[in-house]
Amino acid sequence: MKTRQDFEALDTADKLRALKKQFVLPPGVIYLDGNSLGAMPAATAERTRQVVEDEWGVGLIRSWNDANWIDLPARIGDKIARLVGAGKGEVIVADSTSLNLYKVMSAALEQVKAQSPDSQRRLIVSERENFPTDLYIAQSLAQQHGFTLKLIDSSDELPAVLDEQLAVLMLTQVNYRSGRVLDMQAITAQAHAAGVLVVWDLSHSAGAIPVDLLAANADFAVGCGYKYLNGGPGAPAFVWVNPRHADKCSQPLSGWLGHSAPFAFTTDYQPAPGIKRYICGTPSVISMAALECGVDTLLAAEPLGGMAALRQKSLDLTNAFITLVDERLAAEFGVRVASPRDPALRGSQVSLALAEEMDGDAYAAVQALIARGVIGDYRAGKPNLLRFGFTPLYLGFAEVWDAVEHLVQVLRGKEYLQPRFQKQGAVT
Repeated sequence: MKTRQDFEALDTADKLRALKKQFVLPPGVIYLDGNSLGAMPAATAERTRQVVEDEWGVGLIRSWNDANWIDLPARIGDKIARLVGAGKGEVIVADSTSLNLYKVMSAALEQVKAQSPDSQRRLIVSERENFPTDLYIAQSLAQQHGFTLKLIDSSDELPAVLDEQLAVLMLTQVNYRSGRVLDMQAITAQAHAAGVLVVWDLSHSAGAIPVDLLAANADFAVGCGYKYLNGGPGAPAFVWVNPRHADKCSQPLSGWLGHSAPFAFTTDYQPAPGIKRYICGTPSVISMAALECGVDTLLAAEPLGGMAALRQKSLDLTNAFITLVDERLAAEFGVRVASPRDPALRGSQVSLALAEEMDGDAYAAVQALIARGVIGDYRAGKPNLLRFGFTPLYLGFAEVWDAVEHLVQVLRGKEYLQPRFQKQGAVT
């Protein structure tokens, strides 16, 4: 059994350790919730101050040109493209993940109907444990377009549904509950062989694991900016469309900035070429400035090995955590790992399930941990989960040891039974 000193030695040898200086983290806090909201980059406060006080306060409307505000969606999109295996000019930052999903799902369904108006392909398939907003958007679009949404319990069931009735497969690359990673390239190839389009949600993979959209020959992808991209609460999202589709598909939210000549102010809509047509309205400049700071923290790892190096450290962190859980929590408390144990199938998070008789105490256990300065989160379901994100940019190995020690103390002392931890907040 390894000691805390062994984990400290891993920190000393960590070539990515200096990247933590890019972030503002409260002293005494072990932050294991970067998979839900990334930590604030140290550059963000000054950058947003500059935008507010100098560019807006002094430059006023001139800053659309002088500070290049108008270029933010494409400029940040090009930076994100380097993290997700897309080309320059193929990713745009705009709106929220939900809105972008609505855009690309609509485009995909319209493409299916245009290519085969009399086809039996009127089925959308997704996983039952996909993030709810994805399912809600798909359900709404199915009703609008005369399609049916079918949910499968696992991607293992995909071969049975890849048939002549399936039009669009909508999947999240990393499951938000379990952290399971889907094989994008293999699944996309199987879908294409069956004549099916695939929409990928990268919200839990962009900035967490290596992604290569072009190599996978994916059709459409969306993702959020506030998790592993560290863009801040409510940060703008991003959208990618394979170049082979970009000029063929229209999206339903035909806002003025997605026009081919927005400042001509014509009364008829003509879509901009390529991905720019997926912009809808005026970009949120302050939020985008913060997002760019977050994306830059990931690009700072490129000289140190980039996403491959971050992925390796992430796996080392999660492997260490799982080992400690097995050694210190499984036998005494019945805690089990609810994420894949195979590192190749696991994203940058580990979810834990308490013993069956303690399942109802999962939320309170997380709150007791937070009170100790170990910030993870809770996801309701069957079972209820304690969910921990391992962001290699700012998390160290000794913190992994300490987090497990705190959880041991919470369970051993039954701190979760305290009334203050039982009351649920509006956000869980």
